[in-house]
Amino acid sequence: MTISPPERGTKSKVSVDRDTVPISFDVLGQPGHFDRALKKGPRTTTWVWNLHSRAHDFDSHTSDLEDISRKIFSAHFGHLAVVFIWLSGAFYHGARFSNYSGWLADPTNVKPSAQVVWPIFGQEILNGDVGAGFHGIQITSGLFQMWRAEGFTHEYELLVTAIGGLVAAGLMLTAGAFHYHKAAPKLEWFQNAESMLNHHLAGLIGLGSLGWAGHVIHVSLPVNQVLDAIDAGEPLTISGQTIATVADMPPAQVFIDQGVMGQMFPGFNAGLAPFFSGNWAAYSDFLTFKGGVNPVTGGLWMTDIAHHHVALAVMFIIAGHMYRTNFGIGHSIKEILEGHKGDPLLFPASRGHDGLYEFMTKSWHAQLAVNLALTGSISIVAAHHMYSMPPYPYLATDYATQLSLFT
Repeated sequence: MTISPPERGTKSKVSVDRDTVPISFDVLGQPGHFDRALKKGPRTTTWVWNLHSRAHDFDSHTSDLEDISRKIFSAHFGHLAVVFIWLSGAFYHGARFSNYSGWLADPTNVKPSAQVVWPIFGQEILNGDVGAGFHGIQITSGLFQMWRAEGFTHEYELLVTAIGGLVAAGLMLTAGAFHYHKAAPKLEWFQNAESMLNHHLAGLIGLGSLGWAGHVIHVSLPVNQVLDAIDAGEPLTISGQTIATVADMPPAQVFIDQGVMGQMFPGFNAGLAPFFSGNWAAYSDFLTFKGGVNPVTGGLWMTDIAHHHVALAVMFIIAGHMYRTNFGIGHSIKEILEGHKGDPLLFPASRGHDGLYEFMTKSWHAQLAVNLALTGSISIVAAHHMYSMPPYPYLATDYATQLSLFT
């Protein structure tokens, strides 16, 4: 079989438009500039509510589907910025107003708290004794349990992460402005469902799981191994030093050393040779399939969680090659949908799903409806597993947090 090379001079397909909408800060002083009625200014309080509700009602701004798609895509970055700011606030409260170190030292007797009411007009009466000499409001968000699972051992690490969240929020705001004003994707880019699925499966979920597996293996596992030993009353000795309390914990970068990791998980001493030779059983001490829960913490085994994320990464990276894009191989969603017709039992409609692919790729409302239905269904599944298979240390014994996370 002979494959002809591409013709010389063939131009690559441009998928973005440059400098479509000039950046102007003048609109910041014009509330409601996107709506003819709102631009006239307030007359009643209804104007305030409409200002909030119509800001993202892009269908009322324009009928141009390409412009609507660009605004939605840009708004996604704004929403991500809000999420990063929210996360940064949670980490900052943990760094500056919490008893995280006290809870980490005695998680069964000290209650988590990251909010202290200031003594104004007697409101300090809301603060309760949560243990270890700390007075505050008990939190039931599960943040402390999650931070321990992630490998945080000091408030300073929480503060650095809070700053990182603000930096990430700034990057998201910049990306949102860039992809609307400087390099705005064309309409066909938004309607290329196969390419989008491949990138989300392989990139977002696959590589994301792989990166998180790396964090769990190199940070979470050694930290939790040491903390579990402390809580069990059987402290570990690492490089000749006995780590008997949380205060004795070495800096996180110490665990990056292969020799240090090998003292807790001998599979690390083998390096990468077992990976390339197929002798994957050599890694079975830190990529396990034990099942059940850790008897010390009541949470899932961290080594099981690491194995889970490695497996997810492999599965989704392979799945990211499932749909047909540039090379003419893989599935076509349009062909799959339109092939479902004529079955007298399962699908008696003669035309099957003809036109459904075009409808779903062109209607943002249809995509939103499907995604909301899926998110709602997944939420109850996640809530159920959160209490029936508690993933984080000491989450199973914090009943108020269990109830709060489920509801």
